[in-house]
This record gives sequence, structure tokens and C-alpha cells, in this order.
Amino acid sequence: MTKKAFIFDLDGVIVDTAKYHFLAWEKLANQLGINFTHEHNEELKGVSRVRSLDLILALGNITASQEDKNKWLIQKNEDYLSYLVDMDEREILPGVVKVLEYLKNNNQAIALGSASKNARPILEKTNIKHFFDAIVDGNDVSNAKPDPEVFLQAARKLGITNQSAIVFEDSVAGIQAANSAKMISIGIGDSSVLHEAKYNFKDFTFIDETFLAQLIG
Repeated sequence: MTKKAFIFDLDGVIVDTAKYHFLAWEKLANQLGINFTHEHNEELKGVSRVRSLDLILALGNITASQEDKNKWLIQKNEDYLSYLVDMDEREILPGVVKVLEYLKNNNQAIALGSASKNARPILEKTNIKHFFDAIVDGNDVSNAKPDPEVFLQAARKLGITNQSAIVFEDSVAGIQAANSAKMISIGIGDSSVLHEAKYNFKDFTFIDETFLAQLIG
């Protein structure tokens, strides 16, 4: 088998932390008098924390100083982290560990490519950090998806070419980033939303070893 780079997004792909992001953003939005819905939260998938705040403020036509923005960003992150205190393996989405085990057992390179600045503690809390040969998160990049920087860095850390990289993503911005990097994009979620992906699966339980072996080549 050849060696490929398998790059995973975190939120919505490995763990379902979107619900905690929603609760934290909703709390802040309510404080600012903004109606923040689940539909609005979907638009923040794959988007940096700073950009997310700007989008939420735009919903309420609010102009704020950088000082206020920084204060709200800290507050949002503290609220989000408070929801993660009791996080454990139960937060891992179905089928993910089986795929990670197959790739590891077949000597494939595995990386995390996430906008989250809390990626490392989440991987530690869910006891799956050992699967990853490289981690690139929001602390390591300057440009948010759909810019491909996070995936390009991950492939570089693994020593694998972009053309030999496969990306698992649940956001439109993430799929666009993978495509822009000339990597194979695999959408996890609603195929009608992630239609730009080369392959689509509802979740990892639909990905079998035959498909993974085909990807490895």
C-alpha cells in the first residue's frame, strides 16, 4: 500500500461540539439583544472565532470597538470551554474510531486540520490524540477556511504531497479549502450542502474498509 495523508476536521467530523459552540454564541447574542438561531450557527461551520463574531454582530447591525470584541471573544470561549469540562469518549461521533484504527493499522499518515483553538485539549479529553501524527489548529494558522492554509500545513508536517492528501470535512468552507489545495475532499453530512466534495457520506459508519483501501491505492 502507498502512504497517503488523511486529514480530519474536528468539530462535526470527529466530535459533535457544534452544539456547545451554539450555546456559547447564543448566550452572547442574547446578551447583545441578537436573535441567534441554529440556522445562523450552521453558517459558522469552519469559520474562525473572530469572523464568527463579526457575522453575529452584523445580524444585529452592531458596531463595536476592538476592545469590546476582544472581551466578547474571551467570554464566548470561556463559556464554550465550560461545556467541555465533562467531555469524554462518548462525544466521538459514530464510526470515527474504526476509521482511525484502520488507517493507523495500515501505516497511513493522520493529521488534524481544524479552525478550533481548543483542538488539543478536546483530543486529549476524548483519548484519541495518539492517532494523530500532526495537529494543525486555529493557533497555527493566520487564514481561515476556505483558505487552504490549515490543510497545506498538515500535509507539509506529514511530509506528504497535496495530491496524496484526503480531507474529511463537514463544512462548505472546508470542502472548498480541500479542493483549492488539490486534495481529495470527503464531505461528512448532508450531500446536498456539501455537493462540491468528491465523495459524500452521511457519517463515518457509511465508510467501509473497501473504500479506505481504494483511497490508499
